Amino acid sequence: MTDDPYRKLSRKEASDAVTRLGWRLVLGELQTQVLTGSLPLAADVAGRAAAVPGADGHLRLDIHADRVILALQSADVAWVTPRDVELAHRISAMVDEFRLHADAQVGVDGSVDEDEELGTDGDVGTDDEVGPGGQVGGDGQVGSDGEVRTRSVQALEIGIDALDAAAIRPFWRAVLGYADEAGAGGGLVDPLGQGPAVWFQQIDAPRPQRNRIHLDVSVPHDEAPDRIAATLAAGGTVTYDAEAPAFWVLADAEGNEACITTWQGRDR
Repeated sequence: MTDDPYRKLSRKEASDAVTRLGWRLVLGELQTQVLTGSLPLAADVAGRAAAVPGADGHLRLDIHADRVILALQSADVAWVTPRDVELAHRISAMVDEFRLHADAQVGVDGSVDEDEELGTDGDVGTDDEVGPGGQVGGDGQVGSDGEVRTRSVQALEIGIDALDAAAIRPFWRAVLGYADEAGAGGGLVDPLGQGPAVWFQQIDAPRPQRNRIHLDVSVPHDEAPDRIAATLAAGGTVTYDAEAPAFWVLADAEGNEACITTWQGRDR
């Protein structure tokens, strides 16, 4: 790497620099989770992370009852830079001081029996205790069916097929209350960072035989095989994989589509 702290890293550079820390490159930013088991501790970790020198303009936080989700990207260039990698190291070291761990939760099933404990290393034990608010062992929330809810870090986008994107874009901007995406991509983003981004896919002719809106689920590169396998086991089919591992197109039993995407296969 060069000495420029704001050089845009290649996808492979960014991924290789943080994977051992428990972070993953997902849709142009570094993401991880810190499983805390309580809202006060999650807020404490988030506050300490926000106080790391230089975090402003890079760090995004999402606090939940049992965890905090962290994401890093250099806002000025809308991509990952060496500065973000440095911040990932600093934040991970800070998290270690709490005797917690930055963990992208790759390879973790979406649910675990409530009498089992899912540790931050992915191991399942049997000595779990359910705390106030339904937290289980600090590793996920308990649903009404008694299952612990957790998953890997990810990012969600909505893709809309368009014959004339410029003509329909104002409608989606207004109805969603969204703002223009930075750069020349022409997408729309939630100004509060809560909802998925929207992008428009150019088509040359109407496609009445298929849905015109689909979901893009961006996951860590090492999460994709498990996510695809789970989708197939749930009745899905792979309809297109010629550009894997950049993305796979999957469909449900009625032909509604979603894409599983990763950073791989894009630096060409």
